[in-house]
Amino acid sequence: MLLGKHINKFYLKYWYLFVLGIIALVTVDYVQTYEPVFLGNIVDALSVKDAPVNVSLIIRYSYLLLAVAVVMAVGRMVWRFTLFSASTRIQAGIRRDMFLKAERLSQNYYHTTKVGSIMSWFTTDLDTIEEYMGFGTVQIVDAAFLGILVLIRMFRLDWVLTLFSLIPMVLIIVWGALVEKFMAMKWEERQKEYDRLYDFTQENFTGIRVIKAFVKETSEIHAFAKIAKKNKETNISFVKVSVFFDTVIESIIAVILSLILGFGSWFVYAFVTGSPVTVFGHSIVITAGELITFIGFFNLLVWPMIALGSLVTMLSRAKTSLKRVSAFLDADEDVKSPENAVKLENVSGAIEFRHCSFSYPGAENRKALDDITLKIEPGETVGVVGRIGRGKTTLVTLLTRLYNVEPGTVFIDGHDIMDCDITSVRDSVAVVPQDNFLFSDTVGNNIAFSADGVSDDKIREAAAFADVAENIEAFPEGYETVTGERGVTLSGGQKQRISIARAYLKNAPILIMDDSVSAVDVKTEEAILKNIREKRAGKTTIVIASRVSTVSHFSKIIVLADGKLEAFDTHENLMKISPTYQKMVYLQELEKEVEGGRR
Repeated sequence: MLLGKHINKFYLKYWYLFVLGIIALVTVDYVQTYEPVFLGNIVDALSVKDAPVNVSLIIRYSYLLLAVAVVMAVGRMVWRFTLFSASTRIQAGIRRDMFLKAERLSQNYYHTTKVGSIMSWFTTDLDTIEEYMGFGTVQIVDAAFLGILVLIRMFRLDWVLTLFSLIPMVLIIVWGALVEKFMAMKWEERQKEYDRLYDFTQENFTGIRVIKAFVKETSEIHAFAKIAKKNKETNISFVKVSVFFDTVIESIIAVILSLILGFGSWFVYAFVTGSPVTVFGHSIVITAGELITFIGFFNLLVWPMIALGSLVTMLSRAKTSLKRVSAFLDADEDVKSPENAVKLENVSGAIEFRHCSFSYPGAENRKALDDITLKIEPGETVGVVGRIGRGKTTLVTLLTRLYNVEPGTVFIDGHDIMDCDITSVRDSVAVVPQDNFLFSDTVGNNIAFSADGVSDDKIREAAAFADVAENIEAFPEGYETVTGERGVTLSGGQKQRISIARAYLKNAPILIMDDSVSAVDVKTEEAILKNIREKRAGKTTIVIASRVSTVSHFSKIIVLADGKLEAFDTHENLMKISPTYQKMVYLQELEKEVEGGRR
């Protein structure tokens, strides 16, 4: 059996399907052992010397064979439905656990693990586990129950011929033990190559526009061909080992069957001529019908022997796949709610940083934020400016608890966010991210994503807030227009404004806009900023901007330089005390003059 803490619970959950399926399978195995007996009896009835054929006896055995066929057909339907249903449900259960785990894992995990590898775990590895849980269970039961039952009946017929039959089973067990670890290693190599293929494919589809823009289609095709060739070679290597393993087993079985046919025919002939063969003091007395029965039993034994060999390969693959899936499910959830977490309610929007320093995981020697201390009052509209890569996004990201911070450094409404329930923290914050990610869905559904059960009027209100309503209504399908994957059918400014509408509709006490008006014209920007002042009066809003003009009229502005807080004050005061702010204003005014001169 395939055991592990992430799979054991499903045995308990679907025990009734396994029990019913195994009962049906055992019934089929038991009933089909009568098939060779009835066939042998028919042969003996036809080969009675100097006597008329007993037609009624043959008809009776024929009906019995028909009954065996019916029971086997019904039984196989039952075990296939139950066991394969159980395996499919287990696969679905593990996939659900993996999906929920993926949602709980922090940003740090996805910084170090590629999406393509995760896709491989969700597909090929889960398929391998599902195959073993279904067909592997069949092989285990058949190898054990049918194999033992057939051997008992064979021993009753003739123990000498049965000893010949045991040779392949012993050899298969020894052979399987020798190659099991090697098969597991080959399967793991195969899966890792699949990971690489998934990684490369996912990145290329995601960055297809960049590839086309730089005319890199040919070079990417060549790169893909190399990875695909390596994947093919690894698969062929695994298949060669698997085929060689199966060929050895089938060759052993074929040789033993030939020996049984040869020696069995000799024993029957010797018995018929009145001089039975004696082996180890045992006189072999076997009729033609009994030889047919014995060969029928051996044919039944062939499947358990093949199943035993196949089980070695299947188990090694399933163990490897379960190990990979379990590693994902056991990954550390470093960002999670503490015990007895404080649940934020009726948030006013007060934000405070107290000597907050932060480094991204894996870059502990470089501080993204260094000793930040500031306080944002409830209802304030605050801007954040600074040169690129100076910690602006990091500052606001900490408010959503995507990363852990030092206790006692970040507060919402006076509560340390490290002591708060993560869901309540994130419920209190609406974010317009830099990448403006949109789902491959309608425009209306993308806007309504942040709130459940909202009316069309609310969606239109949010679109009007983001000054994108006219653009949407100009689309042929209006709010039912499908955006395409990641909003590919929309312009950068449209995606930004739809993201703003989505965040606004959440109606959170804290709104964070991370450089969210960089792709719109000045007129549209002014309209959005006006709506922020009017529609979000009394609620906290933080706007990261690359243009000083965007935030110059806000109540306060945060200026970051090299991850440090250079200043936090009004526009007027920053023009006196902040060199970074002064330089940004000067350069942007100079840029306007240059552009005006060009006109």
